[in-house]
Amino acid sequence: MTLCRGCCCGTARKHPQVDHDGQLDQLRHGVGAADRVRRSECLNVCDRSNVLVVQPTPAARRAGARPVWLAEVLDPVVLAAVADWVRAGGPGAAPLPPSLRPHVMPAPRWGPLRGRGGAGR
Repeated sequence: MTLCRGCCCGTARKHPQVDHDGQLDQLRHGVGAADRVRRSECLNVCDRSNVLVVQPTPAARRAGARPVWLAEVLDPVVLAAVADWVRAGGPGAAPLPPSLRPHVMPAPRWGPLRGRGGAGR
C-alpha cells in the first residue's frame, strides 16, 4: 500500500483536523507489517487528498487484479476498513468493503511529468 504524504496529503496545512502521523501508524499496525505501507512524496491527485493506493498481492496481480486507488481517506474508521481489507487479501483476493466504495477513484492517467509536482498540479 502506498500512502501519499508530503505535498498536500498528509499535511496539517490542508487537513489540520487529521492526525497524519497517526494515520500512518494506524495503517502500519492494522496491516501487521510495516513494510506493507509505503509513503510517497506526492501521487499528483492533490484535489482528492488524502490518497492511498492498495496494491494486490503478487498472486492476485498475476490473476488480473489491479491496484485500487482510494481518495479522501481522512477518517480512522475508513483506515480501519482499509487495514481489514488488506489483511483479508486486498484487491483481487477479498471483496471491497462497502464502506470503501465511496472512496474508490479511477487511477489517474498522467501525461509527461513536469517538474517536481508533475502533471495535474
